[in-house]
Amino acid sequence: MRYGVVWFKRDLRVQDHAPLAEAAARGPVLCLYILEPALWQQPDAAAQHLGFVRESLRELHADLRRRGLRLRLAVGDAQEVLARLHAQAPFEALYSHQETGNGASFERDRRVARWCREQGVAWHEPRPWGVVRGLRERRQWVRQWEAHMAAPQAGLPLRLEDAAVPWAHDPWPEPVSLGLTEAEPPLRQRGGRTQAEAVLHGFLQDRSAAYRGGISSPLSAPDACSRLSPHLAWGTLSLREVVQATRARMADPALAGTRQHAGLAAFLSRLHWHCHFIQKLETEPDIEFRPMHPGYEGLREAEWDEARWQALVNGRTGWPLVDACVAMLRETGWLNFRMRAMLVSVAAYPLWLHWRPVGLWLARQFLDYEPGIHWSQVQMQSGTTGINTTRVYNPIKQARDQDPEGRFVRQWLPALRRVPQAWIFEPWRMPPEVAQRAGLRLGKDIALPVVDLAPALREAKRRVHELRARPEVQAEQDAIVRRHGSRHRPAEQLAGPRQQRRAAQARQQADAQGAFDF
Repeated sequence: MRYGVVWFKRDLRVQDHAPLAEAAARGPVLCLYILEPALWQQPDAAAQHLGFVRESLRELHADLRRRGLRLRLAVGDAQEVLARLHAQAPFEALYSHQETGNGASFERDRRVARWCREQGVAWHEPRPWGVVRGLRERRQWVRQWEAHMAAPQAGLPLRLEDAAVPWAHDPWPEPVSLGLTEAEPPLRQRGGRTQAEAVLHGFLQDRSAAYRGGISSPLSAPDACSRLSPHLAWGTLSLREVVQATRARMADPALAGTRQHAGLAAFLSRLHWHCHFIQKLETEPDIEFRPMHPGYEGLREAEWDEARWQALVNGRTGWPLVDACVAMLRETGWLNFRMRAMLVSVAAYPLWLHWRPVGLWLARQFLDYEPGIHWSQVQMQSGTTGINTTRVYNPIKQARDQDPEGRFVRQWLPALRRVPQAWIFEPWRMPPEVAQRAGLRLGKDIALPVVDLAPALREAKRRVHELRARPEVQAEQDAIVRRHGSRHRPAEQLAGPRQQRRAAQARQQADAQGAFDF
């Protein structure tokens, strides 16, 4: 039988699914999801990711059945599963979205590509985003992004022909059997297309009015942010669907000049940045493992402090806003971008922790973990890109700016609920009698600060700036900008090389603020 295999990966939907549409246009289709233990055993995987995927697969299975297709489930190495299927019923083509994932998925795809060449199987990999494979520098990138987002969505007929290949489903493994021992956040978002559409509709119709001005504070961000990030990360929505739906909503004359229109415009800008950052990992996969700027290799690695690390991951740094953010992550699997940036900055500067273990820990905490965005942001906030402004977040100042009444801190740190406002962000400074009246045991109910903040920040900034000023470190910056610098404005594409570098360097300074408050 002549048929094609559609391999679902991080694209758990039927709508705007180019591989499924291409395969269905050519003949019978076998839909396949491969649960790969080797990928789920990677240090960036978490039980909450697996739970979200399972929920999404259940709905994908139902959507495919309504179109006459079945979703086959296999557990094992992708190459071995495909080889087993091919030996049973040879197929002529494999269809899947191009993936910009972690190092393990990248190596997996290399093995599958080699197997396909050896077997004479054509592997079709349409782009899911505005990310371009084989791109070496950013000229014309924005135009390609716009072309992809403006193109018609991949459509399907109501009924499709299923390849009649017998397949015994493997049992779904328990998370612990994959080494996923951390508990799932009890309040995490649920997976599946129905949830994705409801969240998108609610944001476009109502919540987007609070987007501008509401996404920085952890108090307002849970409602003001779109909350679409896990659905984009695991593919229950396509980015093109979201871009086109946002533009259609903005075209409503009734929204002209309103806060909602302004919020949607700001959101649309961040959807562009989504692909800008994933493109960095696509262009240079090593940034998952090594500093983007090689001159920063070894900056913190040899000075690992286990006590500081344990204080961070257990929410016992002693800085209330930091510890409240860790508590929220444990319960919800989500945190707004400014607070994510603050966590990484606190880890990198006053705690002086190497970015890689911090990044792996946060990858497991974030339900919406998207490798391309994640590793670029972790490096940016840790100061190892060499091209971005050093962003050092003072957790006490951030608390006063973003949670001025201490409501967020009190919500997530119950021990501080009776602490007077004057001491809420620096409880260690309370007189003993005030702490006693508040029922607070300093050092027990709330940790004492793990380091003295002000001198720790000064020393960290001094060391980073001293390294940054070295001629050999500065000499590498132009090459990094050429590889990763944004060409957001068409005028930059028409300028000469020197002007382009200057414009790109200027835009790099805005990267951290223009990123992802989805």
